[in-house]
Amino acid sequence: MPDFRALLESGGAHLVDGAIGTELYRRGVFINVCYDELNLKRPRLVQEVHGAYVDAGAEILETNTFGGNRVRLSQFGQADRVSDINRAGAAIAREVAGDDLFVAGSIGPLGIRIEPYGPTSLDEARAMFREQAEALAEGGADLFIIETFSDLAEIEQAILGCREAADLPVIAQMTVRTDGNTAYGSDPAKIARRLDELGADVVGLNCSVGPHIILEAIQAMAKVTSLPLSALPNAGLPREIDGRKIYMASPDYFAKFTRRLVQAGVRFVGGCCGTTPEHTRAMADQLRALSPKHRAVVTPVQGAGRRSAEPALEPVPTPERSRVARMISDGELVTSVEILPPKGSDPGGILEQARKLEAAGVDAVNVPDGPRAMMRMGVLASCAIVENELGLETIAHYCCRDRNLLGMMSDLLGAQALGLRNLLIVTGDPPKMGPYPDSTAVFDIDSIGLTNLVRNLNEGLDPGGNAIGSATSFYIGVGVNPAAVDPSHEIVRFEWKVDAGAQYAVTQPLFEIPRFLEFLDRIEHVRIPIIAAVWPLVSYRNAEFLNNEVPGIDVPGEILERMRSASEKGKEAGMAEGLAIAREMVSEIQEHVEGIQVSAPLGKVDFALGVFEALDDWSRRGGQ
Repeated sequence: MPDFRALLESGGAHLVDGAIGTELYRRGVFINVCYDELNLKRPRLVQEVHGAYVDAGAEILETNTFGGNRVRLSQFGQADRVSDINRAGAAIAREVAGDDLFVAGSIGPLGIRIEPYGPTSLDEARAMFREQAEALAEGGADLFIIETFSDLAEIEQAILGCREAADLPVIAQMTVRTDGNTAYGSDPAKIARRLDELGADVVGLNCSVGPHIILEAIQAMAKVTSLPLSALPNAGLPREIDGRKIYMASPDYFAKFTRRLVQAGVRFVGGCCGTTPEHTRAMADQLRALSPKHRAVVTPVQGAGRRSAEPALEPVPTPERSRVARMISDGELVTSVEILPPKGSDPGGILEQARKLEAAGVDAVNVPDGPRAMMRMGVLASCAIVENELGLETIAHYCCRDRNLLGMMSDLLGAQALGLRNLLIVTGDPPKMGPYPDSTAVFDIDSIGLTNLVRNLNEGLDPGGNAIGSATSFYIGVGVNPAAVDPSHEIVRFEWKVDAGAQYAVTQPLFEIPRFLEFLDRIEHVRIPIIAAVWPLVSYRNAEFLNNEVPGIDVPGEILERMRSASEKGKEAGMAEGLAIAREMVSEIQEHVEGIQVSAPLGKVDFALGVFEALDDWSRRGGQ
């Protein structure tokens, strides 16, 4: 087998093949099938594509395994065939390459977010990359090409996984947008420094954009690393013509940029999406007469490009972030009432409710974000109206359902400018729970990832670890469910939330005190201030609905029976029993928590206020 490390030391420029997916599509493979599975189902077709690129002059063949990891294959029911698919992909390319050409085992991103912006741990991600890399090595790959990554944290795990799998060289390639930066805001210089630190043998860029933007980014990378560079651009940005995405950059155009890329110092050049054997042939013609530009040896700055362990700006001290934060820091019990945003554009109703609460001495109002996946006024607008009109602090729920990462950042920066400070970060109810089941959900990240994001903003950093100029000052809250069906899983997620930067937590409505106290004992090692939520039941029917149709709420049989018996005596008797149950809850748990939140069922704030009469110091607070 050929020795790729000898090729690295040769100093010449070398040609990587073009897009496999584009060529398979051109040969009649539908876009909705698992292209990686073709290594097992239609190996001759994959072999023909590799052969076409060899005929065009490619020296390095990428395997048909870009999506061959366990996560992506699971979307096609193929998760248990990771090894078979990757081993076959490498073997097919090995057969075509023979003893003269090189086989690069292609490894793409997992297709899910990993920590700190997703639920998949770094160890889990590394294990999945290792699994794929081991099979590629067994199938005959000479090297690994890790490509099309946007997240430096994820590509780090891919590199580590490859190193654990086999002693083969690694080409590590990120992808940038039209502004030259990754989706996480990392610029080309930062990319080069970080990949250099991580021990890649070759660093570069591929996909997403055409040769022009790739060239500019490569020129910036060349200034900060002495490692060999690679560049595999798309055939320009796709245009939609008659419902199809068409890549417009011609083979001649690509050939011109091949010369420019090599002159900029690129050692390994090829094509990504939209490129064909015709593009490769045109590039090969150019490459024969070229040698890479000699680049000065660069000594990378140690630690450059790494997400700083220190904040860009010193965070605002927690007690100074909001009145709620100060009260909790001072050991005062915080009281809040949950009220819903308006169904329409008129804020009159929520303002009337908030005025009653303020007059009664409640410390804050808690406003959900599209609860039960129903259309209501935006939570940040609702909270801003209440705070601006009344000066009463709000705790704004903020969920991940409706916004992508960019939209979340925009919202949160706007919330900071509007003066909102108390956040309760939740993943959010899926749309199918509401009246618009056909609407789509985003869930770019979950509540753990969003907590990390907000902590970064509080340190003056964007998701890529880049300074944003001024820090936000949010008091970061998260949800927790002491009555979860799987308490161990809930505790693990709570540990992750605390590690991500949560400063307080609000529970789901509580109905079982012993279960809640047991939960508090189990989270003592990661204890943060807890605001206990209490829902005063208005009827037996209301109790049944919560128990059977609201995820995360468990109303025990004893309380259901109390509500059934009382409700049989009439509406007022049912409400009185619900209020009595809620007061019992508050009386027993107040000494164990840092706050009490009471829901206002059906908008009945006077009913909700009655719950606080069970507090030891409610009368001294001015509560009526």
